Amino acid sequence: IAIHGHFEGRLPWAFAENCIENIMAEIVGAKVEEVALMNGLTVNLHLLLLAFYKPTKSRHKILIEEKAFPSDHYAAESQIRLRGYDPKHSLLLIKPREGEKTLRHEDILSTIEREGESTAVILLSGVQYYTGQLFDMAAITKAGKKKGCFVGFDCAHAVGNAELYLHDWGVDFACWCSYKYMNSGAGGLAGAFVHEKHAHTVEPALLGWWGHNLKSRFLMNNEMDLNPGINGYRLSNQSILLVCSLKASLEIFNQCDMKALRKKSVLLTGYLEYLIKYYHTKDADNPHRPYINIITPSNIKERGCQLSLSFSIPVREVFKELEKRGVCCDMREPNVLRVAPVPLYNTFNDVYRFISALGSALTASQNSNGTQTSP
Repeated sequence: IAIHGHFEGRLPWAFAENCIENIMAEIVGAKVEEVALMNGLTVNLHLLLLAFYKPTKSRHKILIEEKAFPSDHYAAESQIRLRGYDPKHSLLLIKPREGEKTLRHEDILSTIEREGESTAVILLSGVQYYTGQLFDMAAITKAGKKKGCFVGFDCAHAVGNAELYLHDWGVDFACWCSYKYMNSGAGGLAGAFVHEKHAHTVEPALLGWWGHNLKSRFLMNNEMDLNPGINGYRLSNQSILLVCSLKASLEIFNQCDMKALRKKSVLLTGYLEYLIKYYHTKDADNPHRPYINIITPSNIKERGCQLSLSFSIPVREVFKELEKRGVCCDMREPNVLRVAPVPLYNTFNDVYRFISALGSALTASQNSNGTQTSP
């Protein structure tokens, strides 16, 4: 198997991931040659930053959200230090206004306008993991390009969740994992994108034999014939087990399309939002009744399927009570429960059942806690 598995069988190991990259490319709105399935998200982010982040004395900043996913923050910090700069001066953090939970689109654009000439790379989420806010990637890319910045996105919470058009938007680079909405399991095969306009101008800083042209790769002559674009960033062959788990998911996605999924998603999450507001808004006439604030934007253009909920009582108690009732959500410190009715497999009945369980969980949490705290 170790010998023949590379080139024989239904899914030869030597190019197994290539067999499903056409489906992934369609999901992220890219050309097949702009997408590679490889490594993990943070590894891919480092590879991309090594190529695109070329700081100079006058242009050395990386712009990210103040509450970016920790791995993105650490990657940006370490890349800055690697180039001999100080994150205190070169890591530009954009944060919501005082008293607000999400970033205003106009504040993102004004920051780019103000800081763009000293910014080398703009690195934002497609969907912010904590708040569920969907950023206007097209407008951000346009603003960044106008100021001469490279623009990249971590699409971990956007891929399979929102409609993406990475190629048409002119995004320079992007990366994502496949174990959230893409359903491949934790540690699953990640994805990366480099726009075709950079295929012959921005080359990878680190090389591996999987970046070598497949036609001559196994000649083993140690003379690199680098694949253009994102294909040159490949380091080594991928685990066939990871490829297979992602293949199973992508084949299901291939039976529908993101426009149809997004249409259902808007209705599902809108239904969830309506029921939460109807049953669990703060009641001035009953101040001791637990209530919920939705910190995710109500504007459907500014969110995917996720709603991030904060509670007037300790969130950990609510989380425990929901689990007792067979409901699986995701708790994030300090006080948020992320709820995502996923259109690929969740139904309106699932949402209704969740609301019933949520009401029961809130009552039980209040009774066990005995006090009320503000979110």
